[in-house]
Amino acid sequence: MIINEKTVDAMNAQIQSEFLASAQYAAMAIYFDEKGLPDLAQYFYRQSDEERGHAMKFVHFMLDAGAKPLIPAVPEVRNEFESPEDVVETSLKQELKVTDQINNLMHIAVEERDFTSQQFLQWFVDEQVEEVESFTLLLQTIQHSAGNLLLVEDFVRRHAQPQGPSAA
Repeated sequence: MIINEKTVDAMNAQIQSEFLASAQYAAMAIYFDEKGLPDLAQYFYRQSDEERGHAMKFVHFMLDAGAKPLIPAVPEVRNEFESPEDVVETSLKQELKVTDQINNLMHIAVEERDFTSQQFLQWFVDEQVEEVESFTLLLQTIQHSAGNLLLVEDFVRRHAQPQGPSAA
C-alpha cells in the first residue's frame, strides 16, 4: 500500500460524505421536479451524479494505491424544504462542509508526507472552489429574483452547465 493508514481512514470517511451528498442532491432535485422547475431539477440531478462520481474517484484511487475502500451506510437525508432559497442555502452549507473535509484530508496527507494522496487531492481542492462559487452565485440569483423562479430557471438553463474540473 503506497498511502498510509491515517489517510486511508480519512478517505473512507470522505467516501461516505460524497455518497451522502449525492443522496441529498437527489432529494433536492426531487423538490424542484415536484415544483415544476425542470432546469433546477436537472441542475441538482447533475450534482447528485457528480457527487457519486467523486465517491468513486476515491474508491478507484484507493484501490490503485493498494488500500481497501469501504462503502458505508449513508445517514438519512433531508427531504423537506421551506423554499428554493432554503434548498440552495443548504447546498452551499454542504459544500462549505465538504471543503473543510477536503482541506482536512489534504492536511493529513501533508502531515503524513503522503505525496501520492496530495497530488490526488489537489483536484478536489480545485473542485471545491468551483462548487462553492457555483452555489454562491445560484443563491444570489434566487435572492435577486424577487420570487420569480422562472428567472432562476432561465439563469440555470443559460449559465449553470457543467464546467470546470468536474466536467473533465
